[in-house]
Amino acid sequence: MNEQVLSLRLQVVADQLPAGANFADIGSDHAYLPCYVCLNDSDAKAIAGEVNEGPYQSALREVKEHNLEGRISVRKGDGLSVVKPGEAEQVVIAGMGGTLIAEILEKGIEVLDYTDRVIAQPNVDAKSVRKWLIANGFQITGEKIVEEGGHIYEIVIADRSEGYHNDTFSERELYFGPFLLKEKSDIFRKKWEEENQKLKYVFSQMRKASKPDNQKLDRIQKEIKWIEEVLENG
Repeated sequence: MNEQVLSLRLQVVADQLPAGANFADIGSDHAYLPCYVCLNDSDAKAIAGEVNEGPYQSALREVKEHNLEGRISVRKGDGLSVVKPGEAEQVVIAGMGGTLIAEILEKGIEVLDYTDRVIAQPNVDAKSVRKWLIANGFQITGEKIVEEGGHIYEIVIADRSEGYHNDTFSERELYFGPFLLKEKSDIFRKKWEEENQKLKYVFSQMRKASKPDNQKLDRIQKEIKWIEEVLENG
């Protein structure tokens, strides 16, 4: 993969940015996404944020190689601390766990006051991201699900909505994703069939413990029930 041919996962993320995007890519790695977007949209600008020295240096080289220094600012730092309020109209956070993404959003909440759109691609626990977004003035406006390299990825798109109050999504909708749950694509079904098998295995192992965690067992049992209902109503 390089900046001119993105992975499917990042291509779908890129497709959610508007024309003339002015965005921050947090955890940008080699800055492939900002380079791709700016090479394909002459009006786009980006901030590539990276906390680790190796990927930060790679991002600097990648941007320089394509003469994009005037449009992509590569910055080293943790989360949204690399962005000043008002600098980015869109924020992308891809390739991390959902809990970590929610923590990054929470710590950078001042930056998000000036942000119109958040595009998040959690590797696990997308529910935590959805819950954070709808509790903090964003409306989930779309979701995508893609399979690549033996992994299934969910992408959550949320837009700031003035005067918008918490959506009435149920806990179950937040778990599966309200849009994904309506569509029930083949990839969605595959993801939850696999998840069902994993949860059943975890449940059976936990029950063997000398002191089972009944609260956790109840939660897993509830999730298995939800998954089986969703898969049956196909």
